[in-house]
Amino acid sequence: MHLYNLTLQPPTAITQAIVGNFSGARQQEIIVSRGTRLELLRPDVQTGKVSTVIASDVFGSIRSLAAFRLTGGTKDYAIVGSDSGRIVILDYDPKTSSFVKIHQETYGKSGARRIVPGQYLAADPKGRAVMISAVEKAKLVYILNRDAAANLTISSPLEAHKNNAIIHHIIGLDVGFENPTFAALEVDYTESDQDPTGEAFNNAEKLLTYYELDLGLNHVVRKWSEPTDPRANLLVQVPGGQLASSDRYDGPSGVLVCCEDHIIYRHMDAPQHRVPIPRRRHPLEDPERGLIITAAVMHKMKGAFFFLLQSEEGDLYKVTIEHDEQDVKAVKIKYFDTVPVAISLCILKSGFLFVASEFGNHYLYQFQKLGDDDNEPEFSSIDYPNYGMADPTLPLPRAYFRPRALDNLTLVDELESLDPILDSKVLNVLPNSDSPQIFSACGRGARSTLRTLRHGLEVEEVVSSDLPGIPNAVWTTKLKEEDEHDSYIILSFVNGTLVLSIGETIEEVQDTGFLSSAPTLAVQQIGADALLQVHPHGIRHVLSDRRVNEWRVPQGKTIVSATTNKRQVVVALSSAELVYFELDLDGQLNEYQDRKAMGSTVLALSIAEVPEGRQRTPFLAVGCEDQTVRIISLDPESTLETISLQALTAPPSSICIADMLDAGINKTQLTTFVNIGLQNGVLLRTVLDPVNGQLTDTRTRFLGTRPIKLVRVMVQKNPGILALSSRSWLNYTYQNLMHFTPLIFENLDYAWSFSAELCPEGLIGISGSVLRIFQIPRLGTKLKQDSIPLSYTPRKFITHPHNGYFYLIEGDHRVMGEAASKQQLEKLRQEGKMIDDEVVDLPPEQFGRPKAPAGTWGSAIRVIDPVEGKTVNVLHLDNNEAAFSIAVVPFAARNNELHLVVGTAQDTFLAPRSCTSGFLRTYSFTDEGRGLELLHKTETNDVPLAVLAFQGRLVAGVGKSLRLYDMGKKKLLRKVENKTFSSAIVTLNTQGSRILVGDMQESVFYAVYKAPENRLLVFADDSQPRWISSAAMVDYNTVVAGDRFGNVFVNRLDAKVSDQVDDDPTGAGILHEKGLLAGAPHKTQMIAHFHVGDIVTAIHKVSMVAGGREVLLYTGLHGTIGILVPFVSKEDVDFISTLEQHMRTEQISLVGRDHLAWRGYYVPVKAVVDGDLCEMYARLPANKQSAIANELDRTVGEVLKKLEQLRVTASGF
Repeated sequence: MHLYNLTLQPPTAITQAIVGNFSGARQQEIIVSRGTRLELLRPDVQTGKVSTVIASDVFGSIRSLAAFRLTGGTKDYAIVGSDSGRIVILDYDPKTSSFVKIHQETYGKSGARRIVPGQYLAADPKGRAVMISAVEKAKLVYILNRDAAANLTISSPLEAHKNNAIIHHIIGLDVGFENPTFAALEVDYTESDQDPTGEAFNNAEKLLTYYELDLGLNHVVRKWSEPTDPRANLLVQVPGGQLASSDRYDGPSGVLVCCEDHIIYRHMDAPQHRVPIPRRRHPLEDPERGLIITAAVMHKMKGAFFFLLQSEEGDLYKVTIEHDEQDVKAVKIKYFDTVPVAISLCILKSGFLFVASEFGNHYLYQFQKLGDDDNEPEFSSIDYPNYGMADPTLPLPRAYFRPRALDNLTLVDELESLDPILDSKVLNVLPNSDSPQIFSACGRGARSTLRTLRHGLEVEEVVSSDLPGIPNAVWTTKLKEEDEHDSYIILSFVNGTLVLSIGETIEEVQDTGFLSSAPTLAVQQIGADALLQVHPHGIRHVLSDRRVNEWRVPQGKTIVSATTNKRQVVVALSSAELVYFELDLDGQLNEYQDRKAMGSTVLALSIAEVPEGRQRTPFLAVGCEDQTVRIISLDPESTLETISLQALTAPPSSICIADMLDAGINKTQLTTFVNIGLQNGVLLRTVLDPVNGQLTDTRTRFLGTRPIKLVRVMVQKNPGILALSSRSWLNYTYQNLMHFTPLIFENLDYAWSFSAELCPEGLIGISGSVLRIFQIPRLGTKLKQDSIPLSYTPRKFITHPHNGYFYLIEGDHRVMGEAASKQQLEKLRQEGKMIDDEVVDLPPEQFGRPKAPAGTWGSAIRVIDPVEGKTVNVLHLDNNEAAFSIAVVPFAARNNELHLVVGTAQDTFLAPRSCTSGFLRTYSFTDEGRGLELLHKTETNDVPLAVLAFQGRLVAGVGKSLRLYDMGKKKLLRKVENKTFSSAIVTLNTQGSRILVGDMQESVFYAVYKAPENRLLVFADDSQPRWISSAAMVDYNTVVAGDRFGNVFVNRLDAKVSDQVDDDPTGAGILHEKGLLAGAPHKTQMIAHFHVGDIVTAIHKVSMVAGGREVLLYTGLHGTIGILVPFVSKEDVDFISTLEQHMRTEQISLVGRDHLAWRGYYVPVKAVVDGDLCEMYARLPANKQSAIANELDRTVGEVLKKLEQLRVTASGF
């Protein structure tokens, strides 16, 4: 078994974001790390929309990012710390639109280790040095400079190690042009290690230490070290240093130390200032709980600066420092606004705040004001004795504020993110859809959603209006060549033509020079300022002064097909002749003296647009009824001569020649593609050689059941092609590569480009008798998402076998359930406390819910209708119960009537796992599955983490034991149990009488139920421990599973063993077999293994394309969706594995990680080819592409075609 791994949706979580002028232009960009990918995002200052400029897989794990700029430079570079044991400096090259590695310095072992640097990065604000640090002990400083040719240079590393020190955070100090200094938060654990009583551990001090890089002596000195608050977790750089032009200081320099419940300003030889972090005044708040700052950003303006700090509740605080030169007078803090909890905050100079959320969608906000003159209470260090430092060990009196809706910020854009995906299903539930949808339960807390993902581009409809009849075609046209927008919409009906003018409104116009009594075949704005209309009986050339020149068809013939561009017109007559016209320099249309007889009825014609600076395009494509396409020359030397011919499998219905960029074929120039749509719904894409007119590199694709119509359109300033069949598809260029994706929209009968002031980049189409104007906002997202909001974090969901509803369990730890919080508020009211209802009623999806002590849960069971996209019913659990597992079970004891079983537990603590009692709640379905009626609750002694229907009964993993339950009157009756599992059972799968049990720490066990003796026996297990996160059966003997370290593996049981177990009626043979390696008597064999780089939360065996082969689709915690495709033939395996080996030698990883080591992070990669790496082949330079292709005895086109075929046949993407 060999598998091919392809990522369909790369991870959408952001682990860090930095801002800078990376392209060297005046605008700022954001570089985000998505764990294993680097992306450059560009916010548009006018529209506020964020677009992805480039996304690059690094084949390694990015641990830290920092931006820096050399003194006096205009361009920022990015420094990346990763698990490769190397520091890498990247430059974004706007010409090739790619990241270029400028430096890669090795300093340690690979892997994310405790004492190998890479976890923290800090750059000197003046760009002279950078410090890279590990979690423990090791810190290295690199000096950055320029050489004579103004290229960036990097020194050898200087050590700033401190033994037995755990590092919590590092930051570069702003000291102007004095020696670069770095600040670190460190804890020395020497004494704690030696002291068994734990006294030293409790008294360990957290030190704020300054490290100075002496540029003269070229080494690093520990300059200053002082104990600070033991709960400090974050440092923020405070501006400082003198301006070169004046003696004024930018700021006082130093750091803000963020601690639990307060913030301290510290600097060497300067008094400390301490202010409290204001808290929400909520009646249900947990007074024992401290508040910490989790994200911070500093912004400098002319002559001023401020900080935005974000607490773990999502509240932003604005912190300002009043200073006189270098002396701090006061530190002030006030509430600013509430946004989702961020992993990184970035302020752009154009007045935007980018919030990279910890979970869920990411947001771009615009500053409306800076919160200076509002009446929020402000807390200053002057208000407290000795600037708040009278007794540093005692907390300051608590400060409070009232949260409110956004006031200083407004939301301008939202980037969809699936992170975290906790469970998923792949099903086709939508009517008339030919491929399945992916349903994923995403998010955390009140911002959770259940999302439906459909493959296709999202379409934004601008206008739709009904027409008097059913048109068969639509065009738009400008009046003059230099017009920016279109002026007319032309609709062709069976018996006439309607012309609409585009203005404030769209209305019919009469005196356009167009013939309205006949249908139209083609419309073109021709020459500088004339229009052209082709109808069955002739061609009308409408000049700018409304004079009309008309060419009439010879008696007894009609025009059956036409194609036009700015200077050329070709029409085909019913007598199978071609007539060619060309525009002369005076703007007259002249007919070429000969007509070309084709010998077979012409069905389709196409010429390309006139290339820049040319008079004409030299090729015409003609499709005939004899199932051929001919390329015919329009060159003056050889006009209307046939150059080449392509045979087809069906008559063509439409042809379209377009010049598009595809970097896989040619990185520098546009490639001319001839697209041929056939009447049987197949599309052929061939490449036209611009020199000799030959057709090469044919690719085919099935689009739908109707004959295809092809239209050339403009999509985001680049040429594209719309292919209309029973679905509409768009062929377009995105990030220099060619893509082909369906549109999620009504079926269109015809379409054309549309440009008006309100919709400059639009398309216009007709479906039936409705005219629709629409645009395609995001070309980068191939999965359209529709969300259903949830109230708590989703845990698992299942589908009902008959009624199509989803049953989803959700639960949040440290959150009070609905009933409990109402009860608590009622109690407070009875005690006579004033309750602030406005604060209590704040929407939780925006502000979160108040945190409760550990062991408190809010949980619910939700019934969802996925087709309508809405919640049908919600049952909230009371008594502090939380749901952990769910199954639909047909109980044989009740005539196979379906029941819903939900495994819950009361007062659950997560680590170590404990609960006062577990329950199996059994519900019957009422109201066709919309309602649930509780039949009974069965107590268990541990948390039931997995339940499953099994042979008319219920099998449950309750803590460490596997049990079989049957239906009883008052509760479920335990029939048999097996207690031999070592940790906890987290997954269950079954086929026949076999149960596959996934253990939290010990991989997958094969168990069998022997009914005659009523025994549950484990007969096989894995030879190595695995922390299972999800599992699925590939077949009766094979299991695929994902573990918590980001691996996917396939284990198979020997078929002989399998048969032997099945043939043993009572299981006596298994009972008496001797265990192997302190486990079961048989071991499974690992047949495939691969490191995905994301924790796999669900795996499914599905077919993604109608009639396609089955693949394994997995979803990952960070929002990754990928597939593992089985190879069909041995030669495919050899070909693709050899290609992968060649790609590995190219060392594509931007962070310098060895690809083989990365994909075999914990266990060497086995029998899986990395499709993402193979697909980078299209981005290689042309000489490398052909060198690799030669080694494989193929052409470059054949290699690319094979890769595309693998992707398309398996996934349809």
